[in-house]
Amino acid sequence: MSKKVPIKLRSVQETLLLPLWGRAVETRKRKPLLVDTTAMEIIDTIDYDFTTIATNISLITQLAWIARSLHVDRVVREFLERHPRGTIVNIGCGLDTTYERVDNGSLLWYDLDLPDVIALRRQFVTDGERRRHIASSFLDDAWFAEVKVEDSILFIAAGVFYYFEENQMKHFLSRLAGLFPGGEVFFDAASPLGMRTANKVVIQAGGMDQNSFLKWGIQSAYDIQSWDSRIRVVEEFPMFKGMKRRVSFKEKIGTWMSDVLKIMFMVRLVFQK
Repeated sequence: MSKKVPIKLRSVQETLLLPLWGRAVETRKRKPLLVDTTAMEIIDTIDYDFTTIATNISLITQLAWIARSLHVDRVVREFLERHPRGTIVNIGCGLDTTYERVDNGSLLWYDLDLPDVIALRRQFVTDGERRRHIASSFLDDAWFAEVKVEDSILFIAAGVFYYFEENQMKHFLSRLAGLFPGGEVFFDAASPLGMRTANKVVIQAGGMDQNSFLKWGIQSAYDIQSWDSRIRVVEEFPMFKGMKRRVSFKEKIGTWMSDVLKIMFMVRLVFQK
């Protein structure tokens, strides 16, 4: 039996294991909503006890991770239809495998995360001619110079921004707006209620400590427009949009309540030229 890969991550970085596990579990279902064989391979390879996660994480939370991945896949594909040679920056990529599902053969892709995450990720994913890793906090400005844009650019961030303070996000998005006019950002957001709920039923229930708590909650994506006149909201929609016909009746109730209470939702921004 081959030796398993050890996991040595800080608190927030460790949360990358939650959606990874969720995608692997979904893939093993008889009729999966999303197939991610890479996630299964990684789960089987790393040295980590998922018992607490498997025992305490609800079906609705698992479904939210899958819904988020499906939304990201769709938005990336739509972006690439408009910009076949577009640049994608996967902010806080963790052990995400979106690239494997959406690569059109001509895009330019950057996976961005902290050095310890990238070191772990490189054990499973290698750089290529059109796919590169950047080991950096997304809040550091130096990595901007590494990104090349031939056509247009889309930044995706799944399960990332709400771990940071609002002032940090204001500065970051304003920097992007100034450096990448015409660019887009697609990410998941939490309302204040969603933030409190996630900290209790996801972070604590998943065995993570309080250093991993969500910090930034917004009631409406349109509040972000007041931060910078160059930022415009293209769309905002509930996390489980388009998902309710594909799940059990019990899950329908949970997803409906989550969307009505605006626990989690998806946001797409564009930076005006």
